[in-house]
Amino acid sequence: MPAKNPIPIVAAPAAEAELLRNAPQVQALVSFLEHESQPMIVLDPDYNILAANTAYQRQFGTTDKPYIGHKCFRVSHHYDVPCDQAGEHCPMRKAFELKGPDRVLHIHYTPRGPEHVDVELRPILDAQREVVAYVERLTTVRSASARPSADGLVGCAPAFNAALSAVQRVAPSMLPVLLLGESGTGKELFARAVHEASSRAHGPFVVVDCSGLTETLFESELFGYEKGAFTGANARKPGLVETAKGGTLFLDEMGDVPLSMQVKLLRLIESGTFRRVGAIESQQADFRLVAATHKPLQQMVADGRFRQDLYYRISAFPIHLPPLRERVADIPLLVDSFLQRGPRGQGAKHRVSVQPEAMAQMQAHDWPGNIRELRNVLDRARLFADDGVVRAEHLPESLSPGWPRPSMRPAAAAAPAASHHGDIDDAELKRLAETSICTRKELARRAGLSERTLYRRLKALGLA
Repeated sequence: MPAKNPIPIVAAPAAEAELLRNAPQVQALVSFLEHESQPMIVLDPDYNILAANTAYQRQFGTTDKPYIGHKCFRVSHHYDVPCDQAGEHCPMRKAFELKGPDRVLHIHYTPRGPEHVDVELRPILDAQREVVAYVERLTTVRSASARPSADGLVGCAPAFNAALSAVQRVAPSMLPVLLLGESGTGKELFARAVHEASSRAHGPFVVVDCSGLTETLFESELFGYEKGAFTGANARKPGLVETAKGGTLFLDEMGDVPLSMQVKLLRLIESGTFRRVGAIESQQADFRLVAATHKPLQQMVADGRFRQDLYYRISAFPIHLPPLRERVADIPLLVDSFLQRGPRGQGAKHRVSVQPEAMAQMQAHDWPGNIRELRNVLDRARLFADDGVVRAEHLPESLSPGWPRPSMRPAAAAAPAASHHGDIDDAELKRLAETSICTRKELARRAGLSERTLYRRLKALGLA
C-alpha cells in the first residue's frame, strides 16, 4: 500500500549533498518537483534515486520497500543490472548520448503489481554540458493491463508493448491513426485506447463497421438523412459522423469501403463537412479519425481498389498490431483474463483454471484467428471443465501436437492482394486446402469462412 502520510519531497542526504555541490541549479529543481501533479524522481548518473515528489510516493512508494538511495532498475524492474543490459531500452543511456530527453514505455513493479508506465527522462546539464542528474516523469498507462484483467487490453510481450507505446505517442495529437493487423488482433480495443488517452476521452467513441454496410446504406448511416429523403425516411436521423461530435470516429475494416463511397469519405476528411442525405446545407464535422483494416491497403491502391489520396489521408500514423503468434508470452495472461471474464453471454458458474499441459498446447498453437480464436477455444473448453479444470482433452483437435499446422500468414500490410470473396486470399486458401487433413467444417473454421462460402471459393479454384 502507498504511504498514508507522504511527507514533502524525500531525498538521500549524502547523495543529494554531492549532487547539489556539482550542480547548484538542481536544488531549485528539487523544490519545483514537489508542485508537480505527476510522479517524478531525480536520479544521479549511476542510476541512484536521489529524490521523489509526493505524487511518486503516493503512486509508487511503499513503507516496506525503500527506494531513496536505491538503483532505479532494482526498484522499478527488479533487475540486478540496468535495463539495456537486461535486453530493454534504457532511457538514461539514450538521454546521456543525446544530451536531451528520451521516452520509453516500460513495465514497472508497483504496489498494485506490474503496470505499463510511460517514462520520460530529461538530463540536467552543468555549464560544461556534462550530465549531473536526470529527472524522470512517470505516467501510468490506464488503457492496458500487464496482469489479468476483467476487460480492456491485456499484454506485456515486447510486440504488444511496441504497439501500446505507439498509441501513447499519437493519442494526444489529432493525427488520423491507421491500425493494421490480422483479423482478431484487437483493433477496436486499440482504437478505444487511442480515444481514452486523448483529449477527447470524455466525448463519444463511435464505431462504424464498414464491412457490415452495403453501398446503399453506407451514406445514410454515416451522414444521416432528412425526413422524406427516400422511402421509409419518416423522420430526420443523425448519422454516425454527427453522433461522434467532440469524440472519436472509428472506421473498422476500412478496406471494405466501396470505391464510390471513398471519394465522399475523402471529402469529409479533407473539408471537415458533410451533408445528410436529402439535405441542402452542409454540417460541420468534429471528430478524431481512427481507421483499421486487415487488408493490404498499399496493394489495393496499386490494384486500383483503394484511392491513393484517401490512403494518404488516413495513414498519417500507422500502427501495426502483432498477431498472437508473436505474443506467445501473453497467452497465459490472456487465458487468465478471459477466464476471469467468464463465458460470453453467461454468468460464470465457478472458477476455472487450466492444466499445464493444456496451457502448453495453447502456447504451441499458431492461432490463425488470433485473440478471437483463443477466446472461442476457451469458451468451448470451459463447457467440458465440470471440475473447474480445463484439460488438454477439452481443447479442439486442431491444437493437438500432431495436428498439421498451416504456415504462418504474413502480416496484413505485407500480405498478397486479397480476393474480393473474403478475408483470406485465394493463394492462402488453396495452400491451406491442399495441405490440411481435416473436415470441410474444420477447414472453414481455420479459414475464417462459412462452410457455404468455403465451398463456393473452393469450387471457383477447382478444388471442391
